[in-house]
Amino acid sequence: MIKPLVGEREDGPGDASVVLPVVGSNRGLAVSCGINPRYGRLDPYAMAACVIDEAVRNCVAVGADPDRIALLDNFCWGSPERPETLGSLVLAAQACRDLALAYKTPFISGKDSLYNEYSHEGESLAIPPTLLISAIGQVPDVRRCTTMDFKAAGNLIVLLGTTRTEFGGSLWAEFRGLEGGVVPTVDAEVGLATFRALHRAIASGLVRSCHDLSEGGLAVALAESAFAGHVGARASLRDVPRGDDAAADATLLFAESPSRFLLEVEPARFEALAETLKGLPFARIGETEAADGGRARLVVEGLEGGLVIDAPLDELAETWRRPLNW
Repeated sequence: MIKPLVGEREDGPGDASVVLPVVGSNRGLAVSCGINPRYGRLDPYAMAACVIDEAVRNCVAVGADPDRIALLDNFCWGSPERPETLGSLVLAAQACRDLALAYKTPFISGKDSLYNEYSHEGESLAIPPTLLISAIGQVPDVRRCTTMDFKAAGNLIVLLGTTRTEFGGSLWAEFRGLEGGVVPTVDAEVGLATFRALHRAIASGLVRSCHDLSEGGLAVALAESAFAGHVGARASLRDVPRGDDAAADATLLFAESPSRFLLEVEPARFEALAETLKGLPFARIGETEAADGGRARLVVEGLEGGLVIDAPLDELAETWRRPLNW
């Protein structure tokens, strides 16, 4: 139903795959995952909470019911015979317990892979604490499924969720050579309310496309949705829902705060969407555009009104594909 790569040219990274397990039925199953070993180096508890949030929101993004999602864990760690390694494992397990209860998503299976270490010049080196979370969720009606690619010019772009200054373990920090920092924190109460409201909106047919914000934050999500649909986009950071500490363009573009989604909605359905999301942090931040002179672009205005991104979609797509070179 939905494959890992989606969009006009099937080069957009889908949030989850959807299958139809029963012939003749419109009920489907969404399968997704969440992983971020960069977070694990700094805060194993926050890392585990974030990847659970990511796996769940990926399922919700394609149309899964957040009250019908189950989880599987895969712990990849170093030697638990070291107190600090065992301690980080315990912290991650505590986060699994806390988030499973908060999101009402039971763990139905899992595995562990310990003692992931090797020796180099007489020193024992371990992998960073890494937790892979897989999620499986029921999709009530696959005909209402959404994918992450923008669908048409002239639609509104909505950002759902609050952006905060949380750069610990982020792609931005890695790119800038920054160490330490605050790993994103999951607010499970807000997260669950967000998932449920978004599911109602998708099930009602109000959302044309939906993409979760994860690695790379808003900037990467905008780029991926635009080049996957081959539809241009223009957005402004001035209306992005944000915490009091988020006062810089870089924060709004690249912070990886959890429980956020990028939505595309037809103008005639925006009021209905706003009513469905009432009480949650969301804002219209832009609109999709037709190609300018045959070459679609992503344009983003910063807080002061100047352009912080102005790039052709084909260049963004090529940059995204380059590591695998297909």
